[in-house]
Amino acid sequence: MTARAEWTKLRTLPSTAWLLLALVVATVVFSALSVSAVDIARCPSPTECFEDTTRVSLWGVRVAQLAVVVLAVLAVTNEYASGLIGTTLAANPRRGTVLAAKAGVVTALVLAAAVPGVLGSLLVGRMILPGNGFSAANGYPPPSLLDEPTLRAVIGTVLYLGLVALLAVGVGTALRDTAGAIVAVLVLLYTAPVLVQLIGDPKWQHRLEKAAPMTSGLAVQATTALERQPIGPWAGLGVLAIWAGAALLAGALLFRYRDA
Repeated sequence: MTARAEWTKLRTLPSTAWLLLALVVATVVFSALSVSAVDIARCPSPTECFEDTTRVSLWGVRVAQLAVVVLAVLAVTNEYASGLIGTTLAANPRRGTVLAAKAGVVTALVLAAAVPGVLGSLLVGRMILPGNGFSAANGYPPPSLLDEPTLRAVIGTVLYLGLVALLAVGVGTALRDTAGAIVAVLVLLYTAPVLVQLIGDPKWQHRLEKAAPMTSGLAVQATTALERQPIGPWAGLGVLAIWAGAALLAGALLFRYRDA
């Protein structure tokens, strides 16, 4: 019953459908732009390009996750802004159950929208890459779900977006303010990639990439030269899961012990 109530509330928000559509479209469009920007002609030779074509094909999630953050935060903070949180807790005073249902519904919607977005990105990559010289003849077979690293990258990218949703739900519950929560999550996600470019010490760059939620989580997209990555694919996704779990725990504790 609690999950159904949360689904009804989220479904009736006008922004929900638009944000889910934005997630799909932005994933595909920005991935297409990323793929279009790489060309084997810019490399010394076809064998010296070293592009991870699967990762390039899935680049759009770096922008599309903005829609996930906004959707997940609004799912929580909209109730505080409208005063509906009092009605919700009167109907179900078990706050942990309410938060779990809200997080579950938001994550399920994000995962459902992430699948076509990610698969669409992979399809766009298969269509564009050969025209840019990344063909099987040059040693770059098109990204395929039959290839285990590509399949792992696709599944991992979908799970990445689901974990970002949980992270945003946790932060939104803790802060209860729409603008503040969105900014806080975006800072968590996007600060590390900027700092990595500013830090000159490679050792500290690797440490930051291994610990930050976005850079570690997106390690799951890597399909080539894994030994040169700061962190392994599933280990990186695990780091993001820890961030999401910590945010949810903080949100749950604050939700339980303070006034609505």
